[in-house]
This record gives sequence, structure tokens and C-alpha cells, in this order.
Amino acid sequence: MSRVGIIGSGHIGGTLARLLVDRGHEVAIANSRGPQTLEGLVAELGDRALAGTVEEVAELGEIIVVSTPLGAYDELPADALAGKTVIDTGNYYPGRDGQIPELDRDETTSSELLAGRLADATVVKAFNTMQSATLASQGRPDAPEEDRLVLFIAGDDAAAKRTVVELISELGFAAIDTGTLAAGGRRQQPDGAVYGAEMKPAQARAALAGGG
Repeated sequence: MSRVGIIGSGHIGGTLARLLVDRGHEVAIANSRGPQTLEGLVAELGDRALAGTVEEVAELGEIIVVSTPLGAYDELPADALAGKTVIDTGNYYPGRDGQIPELDRDETTSSELLAGRLADATVVKAFNTMQSATLASQGRPDAPEEDRLVLFIAGDDAAAKRTVVELISELGFAAIDTGTLAAGGRRQQPDGAVYGAEMKPAQARAALAGGG
């Protein structure tokens, strides 16, 4: 089992913390408001969970989940995250994040912005297309791969993607690779064919083949 650091305790971050603890992982969790605001969540999660500052969690985790609004990406501690596999669960929502011109012009993707900030980490996009309630309740670790719901991943490093695929499989979902952070990340964006859709692998492959 690994130690997973989760930066962000909202719907996706909190859900992943619960799922990972249930599967036997140790979880260190942080948010922007400080560890004292996470005492209730940590008490609920039990002995395999602890709260810390963002910097502490970045250093403690072997794998790091970043589940913060995109507008906070440039506040992440790049030095503490160097050498880590970072899972980016985020999406760009202009109404929440403010207008980001290079994203509005489709010159880059939100995950590439994060990867640029964390130049010495390896970023994999995942857990950004599924609603948290579905993530919390629909994992089926004992089901055949083709009968599971799909979580999509994108990234530029094969080894890091394998690590995330293994984690997704352990949680009871099927992982489908959409490609690089640039091309694959675009396919997972809120305007893409796979965003928000509950699909099994055959449906997901068909949606991607159709240009979604």
C-alpha cells in the first residue's frame, strides 16, 4: 500500500480520501484553510489518515492528488512535489476560476498549465470526468474490467500512467487512456464527449473513436 497525499478536501478530494483509506492506503490530506479544519474528516477516516499543511502533505505523499480549483495551481509547492507522480483531478471553469486567456484560446490545457508549474513532477490527468457521487458509490473491484465504469487518464509518462491505472483498477473502475496531456487532456475537458458520462469500456472506446 502507498501513502497518498491529497491537496484539496472538496467533493473529489474527500471522496478519494475515503475510498483510498477503505482500500488500505495511508492518506495525508490538506486544504487551503489549514489542518485544523480537517479534524472531523480525519476522525471519520480513522488511523490511516492525517491532516497537514499543503507543504507537509506534498512531502509525505508518494503519489499526490491535486484537487483544487485551477486558480490555485500557481500556489502549489513545486519543490516539495519534485519527483512525485501528481494526479490532476481539475477542470477549467471560467465562472469559478476567472478567464485564463491561453485556455480560452485553446493554446494549452489546464493540466499542461499545472505541469508547467510542477516542472520536476510528472502530471497525470484523471478523476476529472466523473461526478463525486458516482465515484463514491459505483466502484466494483470484483467485477470484470468490461463491466466497470470508466475513468479516463491522460499524460506524457508511461510509468506514471501505469501507477494511476493500477490505482483506478484497485478502486473498482476501468481506466482508458485518452493520450498525452495536450491531446488527451482536451478529450477530457468539460466540452468533450466523455466528460460527465457514465460509460463502460466499450461505450467509452466508441465515444473516443467518434472524435469526442
